[in-house]
Amino acid sequence: MTHLRADLRRSLPDRSVIESQVRAALDEDLGDGDLTAALLPADQRAHAELITREPAILCGCSWFAAVFRSLDPATRLHWEASDGDHIAPGQRLCLLEGAARTLLTGERTAMNYLQTLSGTATRARRFADAVAGLSAQVLDTRKTLPGLRVQQKYAVLCGGCHNHRLGLFDAILIKENHILAAGSIRAALDAARDLESGVEIEIEVESVEQLEEALQAGAQQVLLDNFSLEDLRRAVVLNAGRARLEASGGVTLETIRDIAETGVDRISVGGLTKHLTAVDLSLRFVELYPITPL
Repeated sequence: MTHLRADLRRSLPDRSVIESQVRAALDEDLGDGDLTAALLPADQRAHAELITREPAILCGCSWFAAVFRSLDPATRLHWEASDGDHIAPGQRLCLLEGAARTLLTGERTAMNYLQTLSGTATRARRFADAVAGLSAQVLDTRKTLPGLRVQQKYAVLCGGCHNHRLGLFDAILIKENHILAAGSIRAALDAARDLESGVEIEIEVESVEQLEEALQAGAQQVLLDNFSLEDLRRAVVLNAGRARLEASGGVTLETIRDIAETGVDRISVGGLTKHLTAVDLSLRFVELYPITPL
C-alpha cells in the first residue's frame, strides 16, 4: 500500500483483527467453495485492475488486501492510492496479480468492504467540509451496520470526522430511560460516578431546564437532544464553559453548519454511518495467462 497518513495508521485496527473480520466475511460468501470459479483452469493467472467510477474518499484498503491474502498469500497488490485519498472517476486504485480463481473468489467480499467503507468516508468528508473553519467536532454514533462497527468508525476518521464511544463499554451515556429508571438526572449521574469505571460520563437532556439541572449536578458532558437553534444558543450561554456540549438529533448536511455556529463543542450524526451510499468501483481482468512451469 502507498503511504498512509500517520494519524490513520495509528487508528487502523490490528492486522489480526482485520484478518478475523475478513475470514468471517469470506465464510459467509464461500460456504463449501466457489463453484463458479472452478470453471476456470486451476493454472490460469491474471492481472486485474481496480478503478473507481465516481469521486470519493478511499477507505478499506487493508480489508480489501486481507481478503486476497487470506485466499492466497501469493496474490500481489500494487496500490496507487491510500485510505483518506480523494479519488477521481476512472482513476486506477490498485493493480492485482494472482491466480484467476483467487481474484474471482475474493472479488465480491473485497469490493463490499471497499465500497462500503469508502462510502462511509465520503459521507464523513461532506460533513467535515460543511463545518470547515468552525471549532465544533463532528462525531459518529453507534448507529453502524451490524458487524462493521470497527471498520466504519475507522472510515469516519478517514473522512475527517471524529469517533464517539466505540460501544457500551468505553463510555457512559445516560439517556432518557436511564434517567427515568434512576429517578432523576442527579440520581443517574451519582450512580454513574459510583461505578468508578474511569470512563467519560455524558448525560442527555431534552430542554434548557434539564441542562441547568444537569449542570447543577456536576455534569461535565451534556448531550442536547433535538434542541432548536435558539435553544442551542441559550444552552451555550447558560453553560458558560462549565461542561462540554454536544448537539444531536436530526442533523443533516443542510443544518449542521448552523448548529456548529451556535457554539456547541460537538455534533453527533448517526447518518454518517447509517445513511451511506456505496461507492461505485470496478475490478476487471486486463490480462490472462497460464502459469509457466519452472
